Amino acid sequence: MQDFLGIEETLLAEDHRLLRQQVQRFVETNIAPHAIQWEDEGRVPSSMFAALGEAGLLSIAFPEDLGGSGLGPLGSVVFNEELGRSGFGGLTASITVHSDMTALHLARAGDPDQQRRWLPDILAGRKICALGVTEPRGGSDLTRMSTRAVLDGDAYVLNGAKTFITNANIADLYFVVARTDADARGGAGFSLFVVERDTVGLSLGARLSKTGWHSSDTGELFFDNARVPAANLIGEEGRGFYYMMAGLDHERLCAAAQALGLADAALDATLAWVRGREAYGGTLWDLQVIRHELAKLATELLSARSFLYLAAAKSARDERLQMEGAMLKAYVPEFVNRLTYKCVQFHGGAGYMSGAPVERISRDARILAIGGGAAEVMYDEVAKRL
Repeated sequence: MQDFLGIEETLLAEDHRLLRQQVQRFVETNIAPHAIQWEDEGRVPSSMFAALGEAGLLSIAFPEDLGGSGLGPLGSVVFNEELGRSGFGGLTASITVHSDMTALHLARAGDPDQQRRWLPDILAGRKICALGVTEPRGGSDLTRMSTRAVLDGDAYVLNGAKTFITNANIADLYFVVARTDADARGGAGFSLFVVERDTVGLSLGARLSKTGWHSSDTGELFFDNARVPAANLIGEEGRGFYYMMAGLDHERLCAAAQALGLADAALDATLAWVRGREAYGGTLWDLQVIRHELAKLATELLSARSFLYLAAAKSARDERLQMEGAMLKAYVPEFVNRLTYKCVQFHGGAGYMSGAPVERISRDARILAIGGGAAEVMYDEVAKRL
């Protein structure tokens, strides 16, 4: 869609506009020709992370003194939106879990030794990251996590399991939340660790098959007396839950941006389809009911994008987004699911065929109303602050 409100000129600096052009070129050159193959293979190759790192696209949200670009939340929104606009939600998820949802914890709470040890390889794409939070018995309610970590000398011994882990089978570093105080209640008593792939006692389960996000590798982690050096504890013991909460504003901005990028791709494809599809003596575009429905969706898309960018600008001023972030995470994916449903509908049978962009986008968008906090949970977060 066109930038009818001039978001680029109003809210973005020149560096952000140049970033958008860079990501668009990168997607066109390095992603679009291979993305279908990666869908079939069920993973994004490590070479793609290295290419992103070489282009400086894995360091957008990181401060300059840690080797980042210093482009902040608005830069991350641009990056996530343009990856989503590629029309491949799985690829987008795999990359952005690495760039926006794991290693940033090192920037927020890691000590200088940890930052020097891991960040150069992470930002260069030489080491791939995954986030180990969700468990078989606990999803959106993070306080139900039961994976345990007990200090034993100079190491923590981890026992438990994680599931639905993006990048599980391709990652080198796992950012894992585990309970370190069995008696603590609520969010207290959890700690955040970096677990390296070759840790004795860490094993991988099955590669999980999903409705969508086919190019996003998804799997399970099992910890059986896995010894993790105490030096791999991020920040303070017992503060892991709060470190995760501190990252939620950013993660929700990124999730909304991915969803709107997917929506943009689906709407553009549908506008082109209905304008060219002959029916009833004209084209589908000549039918008022279809024109009006697409006009409504375009209006909502512009409104949602404006909300997203205003929220990102607020975050860039170091202001919290507890309510706005929950609003975005709840509303935007639900809207995008509704939009992609209509896009498939207006394509007719062609929209239901494997290989059609709107068919893939509709599958990939569905999870965004679930993962990272279900919409129902998000609306409850909003209600608490009304």
